[in-house]
Amino acid sequence: MSDPMISTGQQTPMTDDVNRAERPASAHARQPSLTKRVLAWLTSMNLAITLLVILAIASVIGTVLKQNESFTNYLDQFGPFWFAVFKNLSLYDVYSATWFVSILLFLVASTSSCVARNAPSFIRDVRNFRLNAQEKSLRGFAHRAEMHSATPPEQLIEPAQNLLQRWGFKSRVRQQPDEILISGRKGGMNRIGYILTHVGIVVILLGGLLDSKMQLKLMNALGMVKVETADIPVSQVPADSQIPVGGLQAFRGNVNIPEGKWGDVAFIGLKDGYVVQQLPFKIFVNKFQIEHYDTGMPKSYKSNVTLTDKKTGKEITETIEVNHPVHFMGYNIFQSSFGDGGTKLKMDAWQLSGKAGVAQPIDSAVFQKKPFDFDGKKYQLEFTDFRMYNINPEIGPNGVVHQKNFGPSITFKLRNAAGEAIEYQNYFLPIDFKGHEYFLSGVKREIGAQQQYLYIPADSKGSIKTFMAFLGTLSDPEQVQRIAAQLIGEVSQAAGKDDATHTALTQSASASIAQLVHLFVTQGFGAMKQQIDESLAKRKLSPEATKQAEQASVSVVRSVLERAYLDTLQQQGDKKEFTDKDAKFFDDAMDAISALPAYGAPIFIQPTSFQQIQSTGLEISRAPGTLFVYLGAIMLVLGIFMLFYIHYRRQWILIKPDGSGARLLAAGSDIRKNLDFDKDFSEFCTELMTVTESKTKTDDKSDQA
Repeated sequence: MSDPMISTGQQTPMTDDVNRAERPASAHARQPSLTKRVLAWLTSMNLAITLLVILAIASVIGTVLKQNESFTNYLDQFGPFWFAVFKNLSLYDVYSATWFVSILLFLVASTSSCVARNAPSFIRDVRNFRLNAQEKSLRGFAHRAEMHSATPPEQLIEPAQNLLQRWGFKSRVRQQPDEILISGRKGGMNRIGYILTHVGIVVILLGGLLDSKMQLKLMNALGMVKVETADIPVSQVPADSQIPVGGLQAFRGNVNIPEGKWGDVAFIGLKDGYVVQQLPFKIFVNKFQIEHYDTGMPKSYKSNVTLTDKKTGKEITETIEVNHPVHFMGYNIFQSSFGDGGTKLKMDAWQLSGKAGVAQPIDSAVFQKKPFDFDGKKYQLEFTDFRMYNINPEIGPNGVVHQKNFGPSITFKLRNAAGEAIEYQNYFLPIDFKGHEYFLSGVKREIGAQQQYLYIPADSKGSIKTFMAFLGTLSDPEQVQRIAAQLIGEVSQAAGKDDATHTALTQSASASIAQLVHLFVTQGFGAMKQQIDESLAKRKLSPEATKQAEQASVSVVRSVLERAYLDTLQQQGDKKEFTDKDAKFFDDAMDAISALPAYGAPIFIQPTSFQQIQSTGLEISRAPGTLFVYLGAIMLVLGIFMLFYIHYRRQWILIKPDGSGARLLAAGSDIRKNLDFDKDFSEFCTELMTVTESKTKTDDKSDQA
């Protein structure tokens, strides 16, 4: 037998469809219909890649930006402008955004169209042995080989089929008078892998859509459920804002439950409000535990809860930890956060104007509201939070910034009759700052604004009483006028002036000084200086004399303030002389009193004690699409495995009579062009030549016999 002529060169590969008929030229000139153009666009690779890139970017945003937080947190973090931009783009709930769900739907439609268009032809291709292949088509294959054999064509059928079988091919024979075609194929599961991969993607996407808020948004659009925006108790939420138990709806909601309390609903954020999802079980919080690092930062937290089936009364007690959820009745319960559960508070409300320095005890709790009247105006205290630890940066003596725990604090809002509110954060303990202690009160006038601080100096006993007593002295016009008169009298006596006329002038001067002190206490240093300037302007003095008179007036007022401070110390039985510490306290008190008019509150709340009650934040979800996601993932993995590791190949052997022997033409194709097929086809042709030679020798021996 002659050597086979094998061609495995890198020619332009022919299509697998060896019998594709030539289309008439007029077919290319005709424009496809709109339906075909839409289908071609929907199944195009460009669309699929674009959608996947957008989904990837959205997923990155959803991972970097913490989802489903309260709008207040986002407003504090980004400010009003970017908060509105991100809100309009629905970046706070990316995976349930309308545009994200729309992209998923487009991807489902695109992938499903690909499967619908290609799956039937792939299945037909797997079942078809292509026995209608022509010699001209086989010669056009990149992988082909020709050889001659002395054996008659009919006797080559069996060894050729056996060879194909050894190589893993299933084969069929088409026998005609002038030729015999043996067609083999293997790796049909590769084509099934394509279908399985795409169907798996569709199943995963459908599972994701099923677990999104699509159903809830549709219910809201149809008026079946309404969004509640008011911060009201669950018992007051209207029925059309509550979703009953049952159905296949998926959701992811949150609930905060204090220790020793129970809950049976979850709050689902929707648009600018929420809806209430009823649960088929109750959650009773037995104990909430939290561990902290030495810095006071939370280290770990967990909740011991009892879950009770409402229908059967079945109870289980479990501990929910971060990354260790509890699964109950088809629901997943995660430990997501913690907060205050209504800590009981005891406070002193110090009056800052009028009868300043007078304290009134207040008993309240976090989430409670306390109305009060002051100077004919109505106010309301709204206690919103209690924090056991406050970790803030502090610059040390060596200039290095380190984290320091400022101790417990309360956060509350002071709301006036017009509904305007200012938020305050007051600390229980005085804070050490550069060797001196201060009572700290953070002030935030609007959402997103930077917090400012009022520093009230603490006395030698770490108390606020000395400052408040001093403020009380300065707020009493009679005491201030008496102190001013006493000081002027001492000066006059030293100068030897003690007549009736001078006494009248002393009373007038002391009254003017008392008025300036009153302006300083109630309106600040700027208002006092303005009053001095206006009084001096009426006297029409020279600029130099005006400046000296202004400095003298301020000096006199300061002397009166110092004397008032000494009187305060004497009334407290503390001391009678002015020390360096007293001077520092006095300067700090002046700064604090000057800032009080801008403080925005007629009272100063000083928290004194607390009884902490903690609250656990649980995330409750129901995801019926999870099963579909798992099923789709399995299909996707199997499909990819089939596509990468199973080769879909075809082999043809065309046998034609050639004198007393036969002429063989072998051709092969692999949908994935690779070097392995070049080698395998060459080895196959070598073995084909061997078996045909072996058959010839066997036939010769039988003839001799």
